[in-house]
Amino acid sequence: MAVRPPILRPGDTIGVVTLGSPLAEQTIDAGIVTLQNMGFKVVVGRHAYDSTGFLAGSDRERAEDLMNMFRNPNVRMIMPTRGGVGVAGILPYLDFAVIAHNPKILSGYSDVTVLLNALYQYADLIGFQSLMLLNFNNRTPAYDYNQFFTATSTVTSPRVIENPPGMPLTSLVPGNVTGPLVGGNLTSFTDVLGTPYDIPTRGRILVLEETHEPINKVYRMLNRLKLAGKLNDCLGIVMGECTNCPSAYGVTYREVIRDVLVPIGKPLMTGLATAHGRFKAAVPIGARVNLNTFQNTLTVLEPTVSLG
Repeated sequence: MAVRPPILRPGDTIGVVTLGSPLAEQTIDAGIVTLQNMGFKVVVGRHAYDSTGFLAGSDRERAEDLMNMFRNPNVRMIMPTRGGVGVAGILPYLDFAVIAHNPKILSGYSDVTVLLNALYQYADLIGFQSLMLLNFNNRTPAYDYNQFFTATSTVTSPRVIENPPGMPLTSLVPGNVTGPLVGGNLTSFTDVLGTPYDIPTRGRILVLEETHEPINKVYRMLNRLKLAGKLNDCLGIVMGECTNCPSAYGVTYREVIRDVLVPIGKPLMTGLATAHGRFKAAVPIGARVNLNTFQNTLTVLEPTVSLG
């Protein structure tokens, strides 16, 4: 069983870091104000506002900010400002032994999911494909906040991850499987294939989503996962949205799923509200879940935070 980070409570301190691409100063400041108005204290990483081209400081500097948050006993949760290019670059500079001895909530999506999977793989720590600082504003749906705080601020168990009304889940291959949940952003997942941070899928349930990629590239990445054995190894597959992904040569995202994933024969559910979409389910990477495509449900079987 993976390690559950301590629960997030009102008045706790949240550490803000930028781990990939830079974010505009005014957007960071607005997110911090929103957190403070919710009753949280905020500490900001030294390089959170840095901007050096398409990165927010060097790989080592961004990793240093993250490690400082893990070492800070006052920080209860770590919140990246955004994802973007570059999160994988910090992985060689992380001390996973220190992280394992100082478990904290870490939430994010897009490239941040590479980090979430590395935390599970090397520190046995549950993380959350959920909100980042840029999502803390008055445009974020109540569904997203409810998902985020249910996952990080309650020990509710079991918890069925449900889509908002009007977004039906669809099961394409029947089955009922249970195991740890891994995955996240499709591009980020394929980027680390063959590296020390390659995400193992054997005996695990795989969740994937994507944004702003043409469907022929989505096909290419899914086929690469298939050739690497990742899809045959996993117990089941949950496909999230492909947000703003244009069809290619008349082929749609739904058709690529049908042609590439259905023949594999693993329990398969599609349409989960995830990450880059307007609605964002809180998906706990490393937690034990049940995927039941007979009943069209994805259920988190354990609390994802501890009362410690």
